[in-house]
Amino acid sequence: MNAKMVRFGIAICLLALAVACQGTRAGDPVKNTPEIVSRDLDDIREEGKLRALIAYSATGYFLYRGQPMGYEYEMLTRLAKRLGVQLELRVAQDLDQMLEILQNGQVDLVAHGLAITEGRKEEVSFSDYLYLTKQVLVQRKPANWRSMTLDAIREDLVQDPVELIKDTVSVRKNSSYLRRLVNLSREIGGAIYIDTLDGNLSTDEIIKMVVDKKIKYTVADRNLAQINASSYPILDVGVPVSFSQRIGWAMRKNSPALKQATDQWIQAEKADGDFNYIYGKYFENRRNFNRRVKSEFFSLTEGRISPYDSLIKIYSKALGWDWRLLASQVYQESRFDPTARAWTNARGLMQLMPSTAEELQIANPEDPEQSLRGGIRYLRQLSEAFEAVPDSTDQIKFTLAAYNCGLGHVEDARRLAAIRGLDPNCWEGNVDQIILGLSYPKNYNDPIIQYGYVRGVEPYRYVRQIMERYRHYASFVP
Repeated sequence: MNAKMVRFGIAICLLALAVACQGTRAGDPVKNTPEIVSRDLDDIREEGKLRALIAYSATGYFLYRGQPMGYEYEMLTRLAKRLGVQLELRVAQDLDQMLEILQNGQVDLVAHGLAITEGRKEEVSFSDYLYLTKQVLVQRKPANWRSMTLDAIREDLVQDPVELIKDTVSVRKNSSYLRRLVNLSREIGGAIYIDTLDGNLSTDEIIKMVVDKKIKYTVADRNLAQINASSYPILDVGVPVSFSQRIGWAMRKNSPALKQATDQWIQAEKADGDFNYIYGKYFENRRNFNRRVKSEFFSLTEGRISPYDSLIKIYSKALGWDWRLLASQVYQESRFDPTARAWTNARGLMQLMPSTAEELQIANPEDPEQSLRGGIRYLRQLSEAFEAVPDSTDQIKFTLAAYNCGLGHVEDARRLAAIRGLDPNCWEGNVDQIILGLSYPKNYNDPIIQYGYVRGVEPYRYVRQIMERYRHYASFVP
């Protein structure tokens, strides 16, 4: 064993002794939990927000070609919709602190692939399980494995966990993988040395460390290991080190109504064909996984949003906006497709109407540079109408709404908001509610309204979705 492993490795017998002396079990949460906050489903619905803790990973939560995606992310959006609330995400920077963040009330649940263990159940409540998996050993095949016979490859690999005695396996501290290794060592009657890794490393990153020869072995859930092995064929993930385990989401013990509602939702989801489809999309479709992780527009590797990032950065400066905000609007308009054409005959990245393109002197709206130049010019014209709005974020929201439905409708909504006792300079909870109401005769027939009916749900969703996507972009891309 090299110097690093001597320094960081922990013999199982010493680990077990230390654990016993401290009164905790390896792999379970450290019991220095702060005072537990009380917040249940009624509080969540009253606020209108479900606060969830999630982690970046190639399957759980990531950005791909401008769209936030991931198994946990997609399932969370469905849960929030079922509960009738908005989803507010917080990204875990240290996976070891997830349960502590839950207990101190910063989030309502932890949406991460947590194995439901007895130790963890002493600290938190778990949802009904989302799926079953096993823990497997992740190891490298020989460098020349492609020219070797299958039998020769097997001879070079660990085929039974008993072969790990007096060898070193690297896993994240306080993880269920570490606890499994402790128990495995007892089961096979020999010490396995454990190299504990920092809590800010995801399972995907640790698996990549095996690929890069930075560590010799690790342990991972089989579904994660298999999907990574499809991208890195040099990995072998065929040796199980555990029985089947249930994977669920964690909630505080004093949130029984949230747990009950979540369990009911999971049971309903399992009866729906989409449940298995969503799981398969992220954990079984290996071709799509390979295509994604090798893409320059996969957020966990390249930090790019679109093929037009450089142009968007240039033109956002002329507008004074964060380029990621403008990128979110471009995605909303065209999904970064310069040939996109709407039923209204709006065209290009910024979906300019023919009359608008002509007015802005844009000869070819399907040319990305021309479309962005025209779109920015139009946004600047619109933004001038809101210069008196005190808050810069509200200025942006009004401008986006006007881009979607027209300046006249937004000004109508502001005038009507003032008459109705709302703040005409505040979008959320004020003008956005009025613009929703302009779909109804009692509102658009008011004498103060000059531009009549508007399908208010469109600008309402337009602004909301752009700002929400911008928050995703800002968290993923510097």
